[in-house]
Amino acid sequence: MVTGDDVRVMVLAGGLSYERDVSLRSGRRAVDALRAAGIQAEMRDADVTLLPSLQEDPPDAVVIALHGATGEDGSLRGVLDLCGIPYVGCDARASRLAWDKPSAKSMLREAGIPTPDWVALPHDRFSELGAVAVLDRIVDRLGLPLMVKPAQGGSGLGAAVVREDTALPAAMVGCFAYDSTALVEKFVPGKDVAVSIIDLGSGPEALPTVEIVPRDGVYDYAARYTAGLTTWHAPARLSPSVAAQVAETALAAHKALGLRDLSRVDLIVPDEGAPQVLGINVSPGMTETSLLPLAVQAAGQDLGRILSTLVERAVARAA
Repeated sequence: MVTGDDVRVMVLAGGLSYERDVSLRSGRRAVDALRAAGIQAEMRDADVTLLPSLQEDPPDAVVIALHGATGEDGSLRGVLDLCGIPYVGCDARASRLAWDKPSAKSMLREAGIPTPDWVALPHDRFSELGAVAVLDRIVDRLGLPLMVKPAQGGSGLGAAVVREDTALPAAMVGCFAYDSTALVEKFVPGKDVAVSIIDLGSGPEALPTVEIVPRDGVYDYAARYTAGLTTWHAPARLSPSVAAQVAETALAAHKALGLRDLSRVDLIVPDEGAPQVLGINVSPGMTETSLLPLAVQAAGQDLGRILSTLVERAVARAA
């Protein structure tokens, strides 16, 4: 394990995405965890001062606590690659793939991993082809209820459950406020769960599954980050056989997208049938209500020890 004398870590947080505030909270939590593990860690924003700082005084490694496009679309990872600075997490290519939900779902389907049926609809096509006609075909094809969410984005921003066809236009408008492409997905009722994946050197392993029970039934932005709106169960209330199937599916998704170090796989567990993957996050939140820390705690592990080990692996890759 690395020590504070061995490595200096920069935690990148903030950025200009809609998830800036959450990112800053994640960054502070990551810095505190690393320092508690004896690692020299500082938090920096991803702004115009970042590149000069990296060139003048490069850290030994970077931990990316940025959410939204800045931290998850692969672009920042590509810049870090250009600068020759190692970082925790998957490479730029895998990050781009996971960030774009329709592309990720296509890859999952090709790998035989269940994911709900969907249609990806850019705003331009929505307008050009006629909103009413397009929405009618979507309902005919996928049925009701539906889940509408941005094709690229996180934290439940712009997401809505549509139970009646009359509510679909408003859901699409709300979605397009956050992204130019909407992912309209067949809504699968069941238990919302999340599996955090870490690789400390012996291959990816699934931490205990976390079950998510939002008070109002939808795990949107408010439910994620407002105290009292969601209850979490870690480990999830699943039978041993179902829990094993969920973990196996999450690991398969992590590997199918070529991820490394850590990720969080969000799934739905229907009352009947196999678990289905809803999405994969390559920069999991680390706030007090985030799912990765809950899973780490349920596993009886320490977040600082995990992060410091991942930093050690990132430095070793660069060497």
